[in-house]
Amino acid sequence: MPTSLNQKPEAGDGEFRLTGGHVLAILLSVLFLIIVVNGFMIWKAIGSFPGVVTESSYRDSQRFNRAIAAAHEQEARGWKVDAQAARAADGRVVVRLEAKDAQGRPISGVAFRAVLQHPANRSLDHVVPLAALAGSDGVFEGAATGVTEGKWGLEVVGETDKGRVFLSQNALFLR
Repeated sequence: MPTSLNQKPEAGDGEFRLTGGHVLAILLSVLFLIIVVNGFMIWKAIGSFPGVVTESSYRDSQRFNRAIAAAHEQEARGWKVDAQAARAADGRVVVRLEAKDAQGRPISGVAFRAVLQHPANRSLDHVVPLAALAGSDGVFEGAATGVTEGKWGLEVVGETDKGRVFLSQNALFLR
């Protein structure tokens, strides 16, 4: 049987033969698929996170020393503030706060509010005004609706006519 290097081998009937054209088409198809998936992931990432947490980091840095001074003043007051957030049977998230001064007396004359902060998107935050419970000195309560399950920040702020006198920031997991 004579053999020639220039002679193409004959394919049998119905037998698939992988050629250079097939390999090129497979390679280009895989690269196209990777580009399409990456483009979709970029589009979803940009669309789901606005990227802005603060409007001006410079102004925020200028407030830093004032925040430290306010924290020292808050610590010097010696207040004991216990805040809890839990989901009620009707799906609302109820925030309950008990505030006492250094001598254990209920705190009065302070307007408290809570903010349930979404960890990634500030537009999903919930401000919860806390009202004093009748007959319970120093106990405040409020509720928020539409709060999803997951990890949240709980910021409690106490204000008087002279400005903010209390700030607490905590993390919690809501079920």
